[in-house]
Amino acid sequence: MNLAFIPSPSTGVIELGPIPLRGYAFCIIIGVFVAVWFGNKRWVARGGKAGTVADVAVWAVPFGLVGGRLYHVITDYQLYFSDGENWVDAFKIWEGGLGIWGAIAFGAVGAWIACRRRGIPLPAWADALAPGIAIAQAIGRWGNWFNQELYGKPTDLPWALEISEGPNRVAGTYHPTFLYESLWCIGVALLVIWADRRFKLGHGRAFALYVAAYCAGRGWIEYMRVDEAHHVLGLRLNVWTAIIVFVLAVVYIVISAKIRPGREEIVEPDRDAAPAEKDGSGEDGSGEKGVAKADAAAKDPLTKDEPDKGATAESAEAAEKS
Repeated sequence: MNLAFIPSPSTGVIELGPIPLRGYAFCIIIGVFVAVWFGNKRWVARGGKAGTVADVAVWAVPFGLVGGRLYHVITDYQLYFSDGENWVDAFKIWEGGLGIWGAIAFGAVGAWIACRRRGIPLPAWADALAPGIAIAQAIGRWGNWFNQELYGKPTDLPWALEISEGPNRVAGTYHPTFLYESLWCIGVALLVIWADRRFKLGHGRAFALYVAAYCAGRGWIEYMRVDEAHHVLGLRLNVWTAIIVFVLAVVYIVISAKIRPGREEIVEPDRDAAPAEKDGSGEDGSGEKGVAKADAAAKDPLTKDEPDKGATAESAEAAEKS
C-alpha cells in the first residue's frame, strides 16, 4: 500500500457556465503563449524586431496542431478506425492525442512560409524559439495528467501516479511518465540556453540541440509507457523515431558547424530603411543633387581638393609678362 502518491484529477473539464474548460487544451494554450513570449525576448536580443516571433507563430501553430494530430491518428489508427470505434473521434483533439514529431515537422513548414514572407532566415527564428518550445512541451505534458493517460508501468514509489478506473485503464499507481518528460523538457530548455550563451550557436544549431536532447529523453521515457503502441523489432515506434531524429540532429550540428561556423550577424533586415540610398536620389552623392553637391565643394575655398589647373596656368603666364 502506497503511503504517498500523486493524485489524478477527478475530471479533466472545468465548467465555466456553458463553456467547458478542458485541462488538456488549457495546458497546450498556456505552453504556446509561453513559447512565443520567451522566443520573442530571445529574438529581440539577437537583433530582431518585437512581434516577429508572434507573426511567424500565427502560421506555425495551426500547422503544428494539424501535423501533431495527423501523426497521432496515423500511428494509432486502431483507436479510431478499428471495429467498434468511431472515426469521428479522430477530430476530437481536446480529448488528447498530439504527436510531437508531426507537430514539429508541420510547424516548421508553416514557419518556413511565414519566414519567407518576412524575408528572415528560418534557422535563426528556430534557434530563438528552441528553448521556448521545450518549456511549452513541459507545460503541455500536464494535459496528460488531466486526462489520466500516457502513464508508465505499475510502481509503489512515493511519487507514483494514482490512476482511477476508466475506459481502457485499470486503477492503480503507475510511473508518472508525463512528469518525467515535463522535468526533462525543462532541463532541455536550460541546456539550450546555456549552450547558446556559451558557444553562440547559430544557423539552426540551437534548435538541433533541442531536438537531440529531447529525443535522448523521449527514448527512455517512451520505453516505460504501457499504453497501446505499434512495435518494430521489439521497440515502440516512437522509440525508433526518437533514435532516428536524434542521429539526424547530431549530424546536422556537426555538418552545419563546419560549413557555417558562428551565428548570423543580422537576423532580420531593416525594412524601414530609407530607399534614397538605393534609388539614386542623391543621398549617397549620386544623381542631380550629388552633382550639385560636388560642384559646390569644388568652389568652396575651404576645400582641400587640388587647385584648379586652368587658374594655375593663368597665374604663371602673368608672372612671365611681368
